[in-house]
Amino acid sequence: MFACSRRQGTAGLAQSCIGVRSAGGMSRGFQVIVCRACPDPPCARACPEDALTLRPGGGVLLHKELCTGCGLCREACILGAVYWEESASKPQICIHCGYCVRYCPHDVLGMEKKAEGPDAAG
Repeated sequence: MFACSRRQGTAGLAQSCIGVRSAGGMSRGFQVIVCRACPDPPCARACPEDALTLRPGGGVLLHKELCTGCGLCREACILGAVYWEESASKPQICIHCGYCVRYCPHDVLGMEKKAEGPDAAG
């Protein structure tokens, strides 16, 4: 989470596009909450300003200049993976850059190339 914020030039967690939460105590571990690059993202469908567009390879790209900060994308995400930048009142959504993977001290995070085409398992 700190690496994601650092990639965006900030300290702390205010601009992280990835979250980690307890799965029920230390014995049950933790869950990583991050955009899963939906093929038909509900967050993009919910945006009345078309500020979220499909990203090549899956997921979405935010066009901040079009975003009015209504929060409908955040409400539409079934994973809770649309975070919020309070100071700008804009969504923070993972762009799958892989920066966090390089700094994960426990090798929990990884990047996988998604299979494409009609024969791809889904």
